[in-house]
Amino acid sequence: MNIDLHCHSNVSDGALAPVEVARRAARGGVQVWALTDHDQLGGLAEAREAARAEGMHFIDGVEISVTWRGSTLHIVGLRIDPANETLASGLVRVRSGRIERARQMARELEDAGIDGAFEGALRHADNPAMVSRTHFARFLVEAGVVEDTRAAFRKYLVPGKPGYSPFDWATLANAVGWIRGAGGVAVIAHPGRYSLSAGALADLISEFRAAGGVGIEVVTGNHSTDQFRMFGALARQHGLLASRGSDFHGPQEGAEFGSLPPLDPGLRPVWREWTL
Repeated sequence: MNIDLHCHSNVSDGALAPVEVARRAARGGVQVWALTDHDQLGGLAEAREAARAEGMHFIDGVEISVTWRGSTLHIVGLRIDPANETLASGLVRVRSGRIERARQMARELEDAGIDGAFEGALRHADNPAMVSRTHFARFLVEAGVVEDTRAAFRKYLVPGKPGYSPFDWATLANAVGWIRGAGGVAVIAHPGRYSLSAGALADLISEFRAAGGVGIEVVTGNHSTDQFRMFGALARQHGLLASRGSDFHGPQEGAEFGSLPPLDPGLRPVWREWTL
C-alpha cells in the first residue's frame, strides 16, 4: 500500500492548494494520505473532501515547529482531531511571531546585499501569516540569487547563514502533548535534516518518548538511501514506530508523490493498528 504521511499545501508553505495536492498525490498512486501543514489546520477540511473524491483514505495531520536546545525541529501529528481547542490555541501561539521573524530575515538579507526579500517572500505566500523560510527560498530563486530552493537554504537560510533568524517555537513537551491531547500520534519529522550529534539525537529521542512520542520518519524525501537504513536501525533500537512521507511542497521542490521506496518490512509502521 502506498502511504504518504507528510506533505504541505499553500495553507502553510506549500505551492499548491489542498485540493491540488490531493489530486497530485492520487496521480502518484498514493492510497493513504495525510496533509501536515506547518502549525496550521486550515487546509484539512478541503483536503479531506478532495481525498474522498480521489478515493484516498485521509489522515488529519499537522507539523509543529519546535525549539529544542536552540535548534528548530519538527514534530508531525497524525490522526489528530482538528477541532481540539488546546491544539488549535497552541498553534495560534506558535504562528504569532512569523511576520516579525520574516522582517528580521529580510533585514539580514539586505545586509548581505539582497534587497526586497520581505515583499518578495510575501508574493510567494498565499497565506501571509504563514510566511516562512520556504517562501524566502522561492524569492531567492526568482531573483536569480540561487539556482533552486535547496541551494537557497544551504547558502542563506540555515543557522550561521545571512538570512537565518532564530525563533522560539513550541517546546518538545508541549508539541507532543498537544498532539496526544487531540487524540493523535507524534512522529519526529525528517531527523536526517537536523545537525545533531549521535548523543544529542539519542537525547532527543529519549525526551520525545518520555513526553509520549511514538514514531520517527524513516523514509522521507529529505533522507538518502543510507539514511533510510540508519533511521530504520534507530527506530528498532529505541522501540519507535516508523513513518513514511514525501514532505512534498510543490513541483520540482524535493520528492514527488509515489517516488519513495516502501518501509523495510522489518520495521513496525506507525499505521500498524489503523483501520485503513
